[in-house]
Amino acid sequence: MRKTYPLRPEGKHPDRVLDAVKHDIRKYQKRERRVPLPAGIDFWDFDCRFGPSKEAAETLHPGALMAALDALAQAGGDTAYVELLAKPGHRNARATDASAPGPDEEPQA
Repeated sequence: MRKTYPLRPEGKHPDRVLDAVKHDIRKYQKRERRVPLPAGIDFWDFDCRFGPSKEAAETLHPGALMAALDALAQAGGDTAYVELLAKPGHRNARATDASAPGPDEEPQA
């Protein structure tokens, strides 16, 4: 999804427009996560870019997108450019700690 959202359209309350933009972004993410995973893929990840315009957009973690959108709206921005592209993701194995109690063991005090 590559889209430029107007944040201050005439005749609409800016808070409601911001809520609609957030809803549209979340709806896109949910739709992409429903796509069947190819073999060897653990989950759908997203490449994310955000900014007041396409030229000024910067790479951003998808989890920080809503906070950045709020900050742009608070600063009085007129438009917001959002680029979310789904990509395959692979989970990394967690490092096991030998001193940590297992699921059947009680922690030592």
